[in-house]
Amino acid sequence: MDPLLSLGAGLLLLALWVRHKGLEYLLVHHRWVFVCLFLLPLSVLFDIYYQLRAWAVWRLHSAPRQHGQRVRHIQAQVREWKNEGGKTYMCTGRPGWLTVSLRVGKYKKTHKNIVINLMDILEVDIERQVVRVEPLVTMGQLTAHLNPMGWTLPVVPELDDLTVGGLIMGTGIESSSHIYGLFQHTCLAYELVLADGSLVRCTPTENSDLFYAVPWSCGTLGFLVAAEIKIIPAKKYVKLHYKPVRGLEKICEKFTEESKKKGNNFVEGLVYSLEEAVIMTGVLTDEAEDGQINRIGNYYKPWFFKHVEKYLKANQTGIEYIPSRHYYHRHTRSIFWELQDIIPFGNNPVFRYLFGWMVPPKISLLKLTQGEAIRKLYEQHHVVQDMLVPVKSLEKSISTFHSDLNVYPLWLCPFILPNNPGMVHPKGDEMELYIDIGAYGEPKTKQFEAKASMRQMEKFVRNVHGFQMLYADCYMNREEFWDMFDGSLYHKLREQMNCKNAFPEVYDKICKAARH
Repeated sequence: MDPLLSLGAGLLLLALWVRHKGLEYLLVHHRWVFVCLFLLPLSVLFDIYYQLRAWAVWRLHSAPRQHGQRVRHIQAQVREWKNEGGKTYMCTGRPGWLTVSLRVGKYKKTHKNIVINLMDILEVDIERQVVRVEPLVTMGQLTAHLNPMGWTLPVVPELDDLTVGGLIMGTGIESSSHIYGLFQHTCLAYELVLADGSLVRCTPTENSDLFYAVPWSCGTLGFLVAAEIKIIPAKKYVKLHYKPVRGLEKICEKFTEESKKKGNNFVEGLVYSLEEAVIMTGVLTDEAEDGQINRIGNYYKPWFFKHVEKYLKANQTGIEYIPSRHYYHRHTRSIFWELQDIIPFGNNPVFRYLFGWMVPPKISLLKLTQGEAIRKLYEQHHVVQDMLVPVKSLEKSISTFHSDLNVYPLWLCPFILPNNPGMVHPKGDEMELYIDIGAYGEPKTKQFEAKASMRQMEKFVRNVHGFQMLYADCYMNREEFWDMFDGSLYHKLREQMNCKNAFPEVYDKICKAARH
């Protein structure tokens, strides 16, 4: 009974303290208490529910049969909106807090919400090497389904809860993107319900304008109801080579050199200061050397970015064999390095062994429970941004990130950008190597002010012919936005398909200057 009495007394004292200080104080200054006691257990229950549901759907083979019925229901909702006079814009009925983006979309309260309950894998066609999925299928769900079959996606964007629809309508990237491009470049076909309620399939040869205009459009051309994605044979391990590099010029030279090597299946860099980084290159393999296998995805293992930092501190190279699925989701448990600001002791061995199996908390639950005070605090004193810049501007870009933000680590991920039609393509006529620079954390620069500092960053990115990922806070005005992105095809299709009265323009949907 003694342990139970101690636990009861502890909970009583906690309740009294919360009552004295107030719930908002707890959520703002000691958020880890709420996260550990409530959100971690809830996140586990969420995972169990969705895993059981996916297993049942797979066993019963019900997804392909129900898909057509669900799509017809979406079409019926759109036609109902049209028959009622189309008085407001349409958007998906998925609650804003369920998305991985930290942005809070207020438009959900004023637009016509179309219920889209499409979260299943429809078909794996081994002969064509294609998987057909619904838009709410997640990366974790896909790798769990494909890897045991011996297949994987060419590009597996990092976090488990990222959805296919979000990665197509927004964008997605991984350390294999220097070979395959962005997530959109691995997609072979999209199926959409348009503003008139019709169902359309588009590919590079069929309705090709729509196919190239859909990525980055953020659901403002139609409702995505299915996608076909290329799959490739999987292997058991990633042979990962860690290389510490010092000196900004050397970091950029080495990273560029490795990014251009097609023999590297994966290339990634973690920049720990302006002059220090670890560059990682990986090769897929079915064989592993004894004693060098690191199952980094196990709950009790150190967070990946902390594990990588050990090579920098020891100033030594290293080679490990990481199981493929563990590698694909290597940053998931720590949400890159965001979780250290929420649970400061989360990487402590005691915490990992006792509670690591519940980590990470769902980003959606963190959003749902953050409250206005935390939201404003994050908006003013926290940065979550991915800027895509040409490799020739890498050194200048890292220096700019340092002076304007001073957030570390920085994530470096190379990708090839083909000269396809659409909102995002190189300035010239040829495909070009770009780098995604990801900054996630609290800026340490003294002069940081959210709006002014980010507008300065956005101007820099425009000047080097780069792009800003649209999941993050965007402060550009309309003219600046369409200077960064090519809107020619997008606007042409919105006119042709009568989207202007059905969906907001992408700028009005995502930019802070336009949202009310």
